[in-house]
Amino acid sequence: MAAKNFDMIVIGAGPGGYVAAIRGAQLGLNVAVIERENLGGICLNWGCIPTKALLRSSEVFHLMHRAKEFGLSADGIGYDLDAVVKRSRGVAKQMEGGVKHLLKKNKVTVIMGEATIPAKGKVSVKSDAGTEELTAKNIVLATGARARNLPGLEADGERVWSYRHALVPPHQPKKLLVIGSGAIGIEFASFYNTLGADTTVVEVMDRVLPVEDAEISAFAKKQFEKQGMKIMEKSVVKQLDRTKTKVTAHIETGGKVIKEEFDTVISAVGIVGNVEGLGLEGLGVKIDRTHVVTDEFCRTGVDGLYAIGDIAGAPWLAHKASHEGVMVAEVIAGKHAHPVKPESIAGCTYCHPQVASVGYTEAKAKELGYDVKVGKFPFIGNGKAVALGEPEGMVKTVFDAKTGELLGAHMVGAEVTELIQGYVVGRQLETTEEDLMNTVFPHPTLSEMMHESVLAAYGKAIHI
Repeated sequence: MAAKNFDMIVIGAGPGGYVAAIRGAQLGLNVAVIERENLGGICLNWGCIPTKALLRSSEVFHLMHRAKEFGLSADGIGYDLDAVVKRSRGVAKQMEGGVKHLLKKNKVTVIMGEATIPAKGKVSVKSDAGTEELTAKNIVLATGARARNLPGLEADGERVWSYRHALVPPHQPKKLLVIGSGAIGIEFASFYNTLGADTTVVEVMDRVLPVEDAEISAFAKKQFEKQGMKIMEKSVVKQLDRTKTKVTAHIETGGKVIKEEFDTVISAVGIVGNVEGLGLEGLGVKIDRTHVVTDEFCRTGVDGLYAIGDIAGAPWLAHKASHEGVMVAEVIAGKHAHPVKPESIAGCTYCHPQVASVGYTEAKAKELGYDVKVGKFPFIGNGKAVALGEPEGMVKTVFDAKTGELLGAHMVGAEVTELIQGYVVGRQLETTEEDLMNTVFPHPTLSEMMHESVLAAYGKAIHI
């Protein structure tokens, strides 16, 4: 088969790849995108979107149990796990269809198959129909990442699950062990705990949600424990003994090893980049701990080869991948592009309560040498939060005492994943504390707490 030539070939159609392809096509480039599994990648099909659908079900279930508080009655409350999962899969399928439509609308050539790069500017795609040879001056790696498998803790899909198994569970866990308390681990812990599983979370670091501000982690931990979760920090799962019906975990904690039986284990101990089988070594691409090393414009150092999203390293977030995809398409099209700054990317975790943050934690800001002013405001002081029946939470802001620059913002509580964007925009516009203080926030809204937290950093809070 004769080689097909494109201006840009994107390998991987996740939130980085499909966005890069669309933006490239909008800029007049002839673009092909290659995907070996699902359009929309892990995010749409096995990650961000279907997990949010599951968590919405557990949130509604939780609220049904609280009906009496709101003057309502709900009898015979229950759930059908298969129906909950079916809804989640339906949402994912709808989103995948949306991506397919967008690629078609933008005249992007979609090729389903497995890609390798035999030489610079060449891509070979293997599919059921055979092998297709393509050429392009610019190739964008957007192959994403997969769950890390630690020796002895490997997922088997029966009693030990990865995130994928947890999305289509073969059974409802009764006694659940979650290994790892990052976003993936804690979201699944929250989901299954709400549905009644006796849940234990083991975290190797000194606190749950270890990338978050220490105060936010501590607050979240208290809430998780109130909901009946058992949290084990500074602990390591050394071994899993498996039978058909149970798993015995050997957990090292406080200098000793304890054994405990569970019927289900979810392993959420990080991710590794999908760098194998692409031919990157032969091209001279530098790989560091399963991630492709790039500059601020996602260039790999090999002429015409870019890497975006999870394969290019932290933060491992869909919105980071999408923005890198747009930036790379604009670089390739010869436009002026702005690099994506990791510290300007918000992180959102959809456990109960939600957690969201952007910028530096208080500890990180001090470590970087800033003299800081810190403000905090509790949900209990906000009328809308109390009216919603969600008085547990806090907003924390960190400012540079010298310049008034907003260095970081950290939140825990209802709907904070929606609120955080206000601070993200503020940081992008290089706002100061004065700008934020002079902004009129609507009443009654949860967003007023964002205003009060800023005021609190300067001793001007009204409602505490």
